[in-house]
Amino acid sequence: MATSRRPGGHDLIAVGASVRAFACSAARAGWEVHAIDLFGDVDLQALAATTTVVTACDDLRYPQSLVLAAAGLPAAPWCYTGALENHPDVIAAIAARRPLLGATAAAVQAVRDHARLAEVLRAAGFDFPDTFTTPGHPPRDGTFLVKPRASAGGRGIAVWDRSAEDRDPDACVWQRRIAGESWAAAFVVSCAGDVRLWGASRQLVGCDWCHARPFAYCGSIDMPPTLLTPHIRASLERLGRTIAAAFAPLGLAGLVGLDLIIDSSGGLHVIEVNPRPTASMELVERATGESLAAVHVAACGGEPPHPPARCPQDVTWGKAVLFAADDVVVDAERAAGLQRACLPRTAHEAAWPVLADIPCTGTVIPAAAPLLTVFAAAAGRSAVLDRLRIRAAAIDAVVSASEPPRH
Repeated sequence: MATSRRPGGHDLIAVGASVRAFACSAARAGWEVHAIDLFGDVDLQALAATTTVVTACDDLRYPQSLVLAAAGLPAAPWCYTGALENHPDVIAAIAARRPLLGATAAAVQAVRDHARLAEVLRAAGFDFPDTFTTPGHPPRDGTFLVKPRASAGGRGIAVWDRSAEDRDPDACVWQRRIAGESWAAAFVVSCAGDVRLWGASRQLVGCDWCHARPFAYCGSIDMPPTLLTPHIRASLERLGRTIAAAFAPLGLAGLVGLDLIIDSSGGLHVIEVNPRPTASMELVERATGESLAAVHVAACGGEPPHPPARCPQDVTWGKAVLFAADDVVVDAERAAGLQRACLPRTAHEAAWPVLADIPCTGTVIPAAAPLLTVFAAAAGRSAVLDRLRIRAAAIDAVVSASEPPRH
């Protein structure tokens, strides 16, 4: 399915499972965005020049259908979001036909290789949890997690214990479980290998008020680098230099995300590297006014049409990804209710939508699938969480107000 809003201007193609955040940022910086993703949500269609939904295309399913969809778009550069890091062959295929603004397929393969990443990090004095590619080594006593190799957003992760189902060893890895707080760091890596810490955030994982499954990513709270402790900031900056030195020569460029655990003593444990713009980075844009798309493209050697100026706010931003508690049909009544559920907004929030990834009328959302995203800004992390919870409850009320969906 494809929709068109307007032609012309500076064309940029955004490809991924969900490109709404990147596309919104790119449109704000002056690009005419051609979006390809799995959802084609209401707000994405409103801002993109064209929107293509790729659940299937010429008998091919995602992600191979992305290649065909991109081939029909204007001759313009392209960027990708999650979870294309799991499909370097798709990255290589699209990059063979149009300029890529982002990490190359070779860089993606290298930085997503657990053994190679562990070697780089440990040589620099950082911890990377013990990770195995077969179930024979890790004990089934709950000290390890089993994860899909091709994962995103924490889906499919489980505790590896006696109750865990056996998994296909060709499709999974087993990683030591680390106690601590889930964080994400955002780095800007230039084509020349220069790197800077662009942002950091605390991650929300498996929250019941989001109806999220255990280990599922369900949001972030922005933590500006200026507010980090000197120890954590220095450690993150050295971590960024380590990653850039090892992988920028292979083509790692643009915005790069790192998922990590920070333990009670302030120690950093790197879980994985996401070599592309990540879900938490739009909070940095809201907090600073700096376009994440413009930052990403400039780092890759491109030139944004007219990137917005920085305008830092003295406020903390947060987002929560809400999941469907039960099967949901977004009928006309629910669609209208979602559009007005989170008003009024505070003065800090006035310039930004507080709902995103809004499903189209007629969409059927299975239980445990993403429903939509809600944002909040307030003075401090606790106040942001409170506001997110209130808005999540408002969404629950809208979704449960109509008759239950019939199959």
